[in-house]
Amino acid sequence: MIKASYEVLQPTSGHSFLVRKFGKTAFDAPYHFHEEYELTYILHGRGKRYVGSHMEDFTAGDLVLLGSNVPHCWKLETAEQEHEEASAIVIQFNANFLGDDFFNKDELQGIKKLLQKSGSGISFNSGTRNIVNRSMKQLAEEKGNFKMLITFLEILQRLAFSNEYTLLDQQRSVAEQSRAEQERINPVFAYLVENFRRQVSLDVASGIAHMTPNAFCKYFKKITRKTFMETVIEYRLNYATQQLVQTDKPISEISFDSGFGDVSHFYKMFKHKMHQSPLNYRKNFMKEFDGEDRGKAVA
Repeated sequence: MIKASYEVLQPTSGHSFLVRKFGKTAFDAPYHFHEEYELTYILHGRGKRYVGSHMEDFTAGDLVLLGSNVPHCWKLETAEQEHEEASAIVIQFNANFLGDDFFNKDELQGIKKLLQKSGSGISFNSGTRNIVNRSMKQLAEEKGNFKMLITFLEILQRLAFSNEYTLLDQQRSVAEQSRAEQERINPVFAYLVENFRRQVSLDVASGIAHMTPNAFCKYFKKITRKTFMETVIEYRLNYATQQLVQTDKPISEISFDSGFGDVSHFYKMFKHKMHQSPLNYRKNFMKEFDGEDRGKAVA
């Protein structure tokens, strides 16, 4: 079983921060965390992004800034992407990579606030994403150390003054735990990320945390503000929602593929969250999608 890992990163010689381009194998990385901040631009690929207790679809162009020690991973929809390209550009840096007081300067207060917000994970969109993604491509190809540093600071400044973003894990419940607590709870989330579409066992999860099931249930709810099973069901419903709008699979197949062993239970849970049946959700989405396409055609 893959467990969440604490990762130690070292900048290459002569650099104060890391800029790397990753291929498809990097998306196999487990749910993990590290002290460094991380800015990730997905060049190619699609699947699920996990940040703290938040799960969401990602596609090419995805741009996310993660704070220090925020647990995360990107998982490809490998069954459908077996022959598709997948890659990303990633920048990783410490808060003091330019000195202990660098971001305390008056001119850099915007970036300091950006880094504080990144503890929730920040997904950027619209024009900000397009401009920064182009800059990240340039940065990945740049050879001059000084030009790399200036380009990176310009990227942070652009992000700092953008209002085109969404906070991901707004509760910040997982990311704000101490190192010791993260080393206990993150392996549990790693277990969920890898297994929520299959059978998930409370006994296994509590064993990973080295606790009795009863003590674990209380601990998990205190940390996440949700019960263990509420979290499992939330992961499954999010995955099912993606399948409803991106595939034409039968509802029963989506139910089982998302981890629900009983179709009627799936219907009940889906309707409780979305206030409509899975079938109506798909129909309504297709109506909106067709309406947008007709509008674009007229324009």
